[in-house]
Amino acid sequence: MTALNRQPLRLAVAEAERILTAAGVPSPRVDAELLAEHVLGVPRGNLPMVPLVDSSMIEIYRGLVTRRAERIPLQHLVGVAGFGPVTLAVGPGVFVPRPETELLLEWGLAAVADVRAPRVVDLCTGSGALALAMAASRSDAEVHAVESEPAALAWARRNIDTHVSAGGTPVQLHAADVTRNDVLVQLEASVDLVLCNPPYVPDGSADREMPAEVADHDPAVALFGGPEGLAVIRPVVSLAAGLLRVGGGLAIEHDESHADVLVELLGRRRVLGEVTGHRDLTDRRRFVTARRRLAE
Repeated sequence: MTALNRQPLRLAVAEAERILTAAGVPSPRVDAELLAEHVLGVPRGNLPMVPLVDSSMIEIYRGLVTRRAERIPLQHLVGVAGFGPVTLAVGPGVFVPRPETELLLEWGLAAVADVRAPRVVDLCTGSGALALAMAASRSDAEVHAVESEPAALAWARRNIDTHVSAGGTPVQLHAADVTRNDVLVQLEASVDLVLCNPPYVPDGSADREMPAEVADHDPAVALFGGPEGLAVIRPVVSLAAGLLRVGGGLAIEHDESHADVLVELLGRRRVLGEVTGHRDLTDRRRFVTARRRLAE
């Protein structure tokens, strides 16, 4: 391949950054570099060591940059999303896991740190993010994941199969609606940890400013939780209270507007104690936790 058929990568990335900046992409430089990493198969940190790239690869790269400028999620373009210790296949039809939800994972891991072979349930699993991150972090755990949407179930199954094929411990996937009271009845009063990142955006907030990547590409069923945003959360609290053993932990992510409501909602359950609200890295009130106790 002659030099005439090769182009400087540095200039292509700089051009991509300008295009993404003009399109309002929140992290244009990072996204430009991650797309280059994807196309070339070169770690992002090593891109400066690649001076020239075949023109055909540059064209592929520019095509992806154009699609990213249309606010198609970066994760859809590269086909994966990182979450804690795992990399998940994602795409249309499934919620893309967010970094802030990793705080839920961290709390959950700490909650069962001293529990041998913990039994863990991930409600509203979506792509399987929390369930697989727990399984990858605790190979001795018995992990169950629950999801009702067919498209999300397909992504979760794909990610679980990949995890197991790579030598990971199995995750049991259940096709079930978490708003029903007959979910996982066989696990009642035996679960050490319940995690849940449910749809929680109030329907009335549908017109509030959302990134195009979220509003146009995340499935609405994974975002919106009824008029108050609590249509899924309320039954989840009851379901979790029944699943947890004494001492077991519960963590639920929520809308910032729900912070006080969720603390009150969990606090009204006689079997739940140590109810605590938590903030994310941007100081937004993001999730609530509790422990199962004996009813007074």
